[in-house]
Amino acid sequence: MSKALVVGASGATGKLVVFELLQRSVEVVSIVRAASSLKDAVGNQPNYCEVVADIAKLTDQELALHLDGCRVVISCLGHNLTFKGMYGDPRYLVTDTIKKVTRAIGLLAQNEKVGIILMNTTGNSNRDIPENPPLSQRIVISILRFLLPPHVDNEQAADFLRVCIGQEHPLIEWVAVRPDSLTNEFKVSSYQTHASPTRNAIFNSAPTSRENVANFMANLATDAELWAVWKGRMPVIYNDA
Repeated sequence: MSKALVVGASGATGKLVVFELLQRSVEVVSIVRAASSLKDAVGNQPNYCEVVADIAKLTDQELALHLDGCRVVISCLGHNLTFKGMYGDPRYLVTDTIKKVTRAIGLLAQNEKVGIILMNTTGNSNRDIPENPPLSQRIVISILRFLLPPHVDNEQAADFLRVCIGQEHPLIEWVAVRPDSLTNEFKVSSYQTHASPTRNAIFNSAPTSRENVANFMANLATDAELWAVWKGRMPVIYNDA
């Protein structure tokens, strides 16, 4: 894989994904707002291209131009932890962007499938398999659906990939990565991946460093064997204890 599009590239995890991909000599196209440029941090790298735009305002046709030649799209989009970020527009930033990406992919005349890697959460269950979260977690998540629109956004984005794109789409494959309690560290450390959560995401969460999430997502984007293991699935990632 030689070219990737990253949305949410200026976020805490997104910028780490960009760095991980550049270290692998991947050509990276990032979409950022004017106030969130990564050019100073990235430096003068010939395989880095920055598109200054609001992803919510790009048309499908405009996005398709930036997607041309990309073999993977990585979404690290999230909502700002402010009142406006959680309750203002766009309420379904992540879901709407994933839908727009899939429509834009449909406009491309590419022979190879495009992979979508979505950063998600352990608070969202994979309803393709019989996951059975603890009762206490299910109760809290039910309440969060009414109180926190960003949680619903996360659920709907993954559900769109599961249900509408599915396992046999002619143009698109996908993976939804589910970290647990996000932390910031200075470097990549050892970590575990599982098909489903192994602990209560609300009352017994485990740390997952952003560095490890970025490393795993970049590995998915560049390692065909790892992609084959997880495509169409929702792996959970934890730091090693």
